Amino acid sequence: MALCKAAKLKLPHGIPHSSLEKLFLAHHTKIESWFRREWKKTPPPLTTSVDLRNEGFKLAPVDTNLFPAGFNNLNPASLPLCIQAAQSTITERVPSCTKIMLIPENHTRNRFYFDSLLSLYDILSKAGFEVRIGSLMEDLKTSHPIESPHYPPLYLEPLIRTKNRIHAEDFDPCIILLNNDLSSGIPDILNNIEQPIFPNPKLGWSTRLKSTHFTHYQAIAQTFGELIGLEPWFISPLFNTQTEVDFMEGIAMEALAEKADKLLNEIRQKYHEFQVHQEPFIVIKADSGTYGMGIMMIKDAKELLSLNRKQRSKMAATKGHQKITHVILQEGVYTFESVGSGAKQGVAEPVIYMIGQYVVGGFYRIHTEKNKDDNLNMPGMHFESMAFKEACNNPEKNADPEKCPNRFYTYSVIARLAALAAAREAVELKESK
Repeated sequence: MALCKAAKLKLPHGIPHSSLEKLFLAHHTKIESWFRREWKKTPPPLTTSVDLRNEGFKLAPVDTNLFPAGFNNLNPASLPLCIQAAQSTITERVPSCTKIMLIPENHTRNRFYFDSLLSLYDILSKAGFEVRIGSLMEDLKTSHPIESPHYPPLYLEPLIRTKNRIHAEDFDPCIILLNNDLSSGIPDILNNIEQPIFPNPKLGWSTRLKSTHFTHYQAIAQTFGELIGLEPWFISPLFNTQTEVDFMEGIAMEALAEKADKLLNEIRQKYHEFQVHQEPFIVIKADSGTYGMGIMMIKDAKELLSLNRKQRSKMAATKGHQKITHVILQEGVYTFESVGSGAKQGVAEPVIYMIGQYVVGGFYRIHTEKNKDDNLNMPGMHFESMAFKEACNNPEKNADPEKCPNRFYTYSVIARLAALAAAREAVELKESK
C-alpha cells in the first residue's frame, strides 16, 4: 500500500500504523515550518477538539468541535502546557486582556460537563486572567452555585447587556469566550457587541455545517500531501451531502440512497487502488450538531430504504430537538485502537485538544460494547487520558516507532490540519459580511 504519491509501491495489507509516523518524522522540520506560515495567515480557533479515527494505514479527523467539553479528561500533567498556551494565545489576540467572561452550555445537571467547564476556568485563571461564568439561561436571575467535588465553589451569573457590552453585575470583561455551541441559535444578547467573542457565534451549530469544514479540510489535505509527498486520501475522509431530507416522512430518501451508493463505490475504488481488504462503510449524520446524536452507519445503500421507525426517529432530530434536514455522508474510518484488557478492553478513538495553535493534550474515547466500525460517542463510553511524554510538536526521532510518543505527534499533525480548516471557516465567515 503506497502512502506516497511519488512511489506507487504496493505493500501487503496490514501495513504497520507507524508508516504515517515515519513519513511525518522524516518531514518534521518542513511540517512545522509550514504550520507556522499557515497560522500567520489564518490564526487558529481559541479552543478546538478533534475526534480522530486511526485505521492503521489511514488516520483522519471525523469531527472538529470549537466548543470542547472534555477538558476534565486531560491528563493533569498537561496543565502547565494548557496554561502557557492560554497565556500566549489570548495575549496575542487581545494584548490588553485581563478579564474573561466564559459562557457555558445551559446544562444545569450535567456534572461531567461542569467538570470540564471548571477545568477550563482553572486553566484560564492560572494563566493570569480574571474569569467569571455568565449564563445565557433567560430564567437565571441570581447567581447559581456550580457544585463539583474537584473545585471550590463557583457561580453561574446572569449576563447583563448595557448598550453594546456584555457584563455581570460588577464585572466588565475584555473578551467573551463561548463554551456554548449555540445549537438553538444565536441569542440577541450576543449580537453586535463591542467585545471580541471567541469563536465567532456564527460558528455555532445553528449555522455551521460540517460539510463546509470538511471542504476546507480536503483542500488543506491536498496541499499538505503535496508538501510531503502523501496521498491525501490517507488523512482525509471522502464525503457528500444531502439537503431537504426528512427521515420521518421518507422525503429525499431515494436521493440519499443514490448518493450513498455512489460514495460507497468511490471508497471501494480507493480500497482497490491501495489493496485494502475490508468492507467500506458510510457514516450518515446531521450536517450540524454534536453530542453524538443523529448518526447512523451503513454498508449498503439499500439499508436507507428500509429503516424502521426507531431508526428513523433516531435520525429525525439532534441536540435541542433541532430537526435534521441536511446530512453529511462521510466515509467511515475503522479504528484499530483499543484500550484495556480482557472484559475491560474496548475499541477506542483519540480526541485531541488544542488551545490556539498548541496541542495541549488528549484522551481516548473508549466503548467496551461497540465494534471498530461503530460510533463510540454513545452512552456507556468512558475516557482515559493520554500521558504525553513531551510537547506534541517535538517528537522523539530516535524512538521505536511502535511506541506512543510518535503516535501522539502524528495525532497532533492531523489535529492541527483540522484546526486550520476551522480557521479558514472563520475567515470565510468574516469575509462574507
